[in-house]
Amino acid sequence: MRELIIAQFITLDGVIQAPGGADEDTDGGFTHGGWTFPYWHDSIGQHFFQAMQNADAILLGRKTWQIHGGAFEPMPDDDPFGGVMNGIKKYVVSTTLKSADAWRNSTLISSNVVEEVRKLKAQEGKNILLDGSSVLAHTLIENDLVDEYALHVYPLSLGGGKKLFPEGKRVNLTLVESETLPTGVVWQRYRPAK
Repeated sequence: MRELIIAQFITLDGVIQAPGGADEDTDGGFTHGGWTFPYWHDSIGQHFFQAMQNADAILLGRKTWQIHGGAFEPMPDDDPFGGVMNGIKKYVVSTTLKSADAWRNSTLISSNVVEEVRKLKAQEGKNILLDGSSVLAHTLIENDLVDEYALHVYPLSLGGGKKLFPEGKRVNLTLVESETLPTGVVWQRYRPAK
């Protein structure tokens, strides 16, 4: 059985919205996009590549899939990030998309999301990763489908924005790894407490 791992850049107040750029996701009037840049450290890239080596699929919500696809699809196969992201199998959850052709190696899930994710997890293979995708993350968390949270916790609070954990859902976690980076980011891996 495969494990589903949520890998996120997250602020101290739980925000995961638009970590990569000013215009990445302005829903709700969000004006703090690109908040991760001042805190870059090479260990963040190393954590990304390690997670990708242990995975053979990415599960994404429509908006995150479109943002990632727009960035990575044009990249050549020999690009260190683009090659990895374009080559891996991707599943996009959307009720509005008609096709997943805009980004290679993508499959559309348009209904029965919880059941379809359970089927993916039951298959043989490596881990399934999810990043961004706040609406989908909430569905997965609410249905106890997440096996691990791999979080880069950034030393700032944004005061608002899309959050990782759904309102009203208690989630007890066990810390399995922690590393403080020189820029103040803390890499933490948690698993749901049994």
